[in-house]
Amino acid sequence: MKVAQFEKPHILNVTTKPLRMLRQDEVLVKVEACGICGTDVHIVEGASRSSPPVVIGHEFAGVVEDVGRGVMEVAAGQRVAVDPNISCASCFFCRRGIVHLCSDLRALGVDLDGGMAEYCIVPAKQIHTLPQNMPAEVCAFIEPVSCAIHGIDLANIRVGDTVVILGGGTIGLIMLQLARDAGAARIILVEPLQYKRALASQLDADIVLDPNVSDVKTTVHELTQVGADVVIECAGKVETAQLALELARRGGLVEFFGVCPIGENISVEPNKIYFKEMTIVGSYVNPHTFARSIGMLQSHKVRLDEFLVHRFPLDGVHEALQFQREGRTIKSVLLPGQ
Repeated sequence: MKVAQFEKPHILNVTTKPLRMLRQDEVLVKVEACGICGTDVHIVEGASRSSPPVVIGHEFAGVVEDVGRGVMEVAAGQRVAVDPNISCASCFFCRRGIVHLCSDLRALGVDLDGGMAEYCIVPAKQIHTLPQNMPAEVCAFIEPVSCAIHGIDLANIRVGDTVVILGGGTIGLIMLQLARDAGAARIILVEPLQYKRALASQLDADIVLDPNVSDVKTTVHELTQVGADVVIECAGKVETAQLALELARRGGLVEFFGVCPIGENISVEPNKIYFKEMTIVGSYVNPHTFARSIGMLQSHKVRLDEFLVHRFPLDGVHEALQFQREGRTIKSVLLPGQ
């Protein structure tokens, strides 16, 4: 089968790889669509954890081609999405129910072969069946939406809150919609790229700011008088992470959702955290939110129709990564069957 295999930093090869035999608890999925996100870009650049050589891609869905002899819950021909994060079920964190913090967490597309391939072998427990009429490209958004739902859970948005979202890419635009659904009365989205600001406006952001033109801190404080109730950092940059701490009101919450490069730091004055009684949370992957994500997409509570999506065959993976890296698309989607 044809795959996109990450070998080492800056080396990603489109090559062929044989399929091994299925184990009794595994499923063979013919990949219909695989989304590309910032994590994939960081992996290829060597700025994010991975276990090469490995077929990357963790946002994918497809059709069951075959099942191991012990698999009863799905059958050949069913359309499925794949939760890539595999916990051990026995460590301290798993036994506490926080499986996403598993000491031995492994992910398809990071540690194990993932979805940038014609086929992927998946543990049956990671499979979620899909409506037959859900478009393949929509299915590629299930994983990022599931992560964003976890972030919204942690943000503890209350009805009537003012929420600031820093970054208007895939996650920022999903967060915008989920924050509104959670009851936010006013959403301020900050994004430097004009077409992403336009998309945010189309998706009913109340105020959209260009940080290259507006002093974001001054504007947010003028609009709110006290600062935002909740600030969600979705850009994954130290500059916006630093800014997030300055935008929240006393008693407010700041969430670090975007993935900043490993080793980079921001400055925090503990006395300000104390004085403002600020809550700072991180949001990591998607514990038990996959089914909820499917429901939100199926019901169109999360809309993708306005998103700028670029489609590529598997051979076009390098161009797809470049589009994502340069912000030229909301989402690059690989269609391995093309």
